[in-house]
Amino acid sequence: MKTIGLIGGMSWESTVTYYQIVNETVKRKLGGLHSAKVLLYSVDFAEIEEYQAKGEWDKSAQVLSQAAVNLEKAGADFIVICTNTMHKVASEVQREISIPVIHIAEATADELRKHGITKVGLLGTKYTMTQEFYKSKLIEAGIDVLIPDEEGITTVNDVIYKELCLGIISEQSKQKFVSVIESLQRDGAQGVILGCTEIGLLIGQEDTALPVFDTTQIHATKAALLAIED
Repeated sequence: MKTIGLIGGMSWESTVTYYQIVNETVKRKLGGLHSAKVLLYSVDFAEIEEYQAKGEWDKSAQVLSQAAVNLEKAGADFIVICTNTMHKVASEVQREISIPVIHIAEATADELRKHGITKVGLLGTKYTMTQEFYKSKLIEAGIDVLIPDEEGITTVNDVIYKELCLGIISEQSKQKFVSVIESLQRDGAQGVILGCTEIGLLIGQEDTALPVFDTTQIHATKAALLAIED
């Protein structure tokens, strides 16, 4: 079994879910008392969020790169960055290590293609929704990407940072998300990506008729399967 190197803490709320999914997948596949071999480096999200807000992505890249280097030294066979937004610096992290970084958008694109999705709605932080670092991976896979209007972008981003990252789950916010998803469906989306690892704490498949693709579930499952593949 390979050792998974998790870079977490962005936020720790969703990192818990990663750890759970990885171990549940290994147990389901191997049975018995099997669990995953995992190394976790959890960063201080307040520091990362400050760099995001100031546009100092080079500084956040340094923090994550150092985490990845430490995980490699500790014996990790590959790296999983437990957040969508910070894949903006995934290439910088990859340059600092010799083991692979498993990209969350590439894993998600593979899952979308398995389900025949060619046009998808994307929810996430404002950085993930509006910048190209994430959407480009989907477009390269032949998938058209729809994002909410300006009001929807603000709503989704605010709920993520002001509620979900703090562990606050609100029925009112859930209804706001459902409304945004319905708008994306009217625009032709065949599915919706929960493109922030916290959104799955709020929204699930039971909340919408549109197929839901939870990136936390997809990414963590892929990591577990890579760890146990022959």
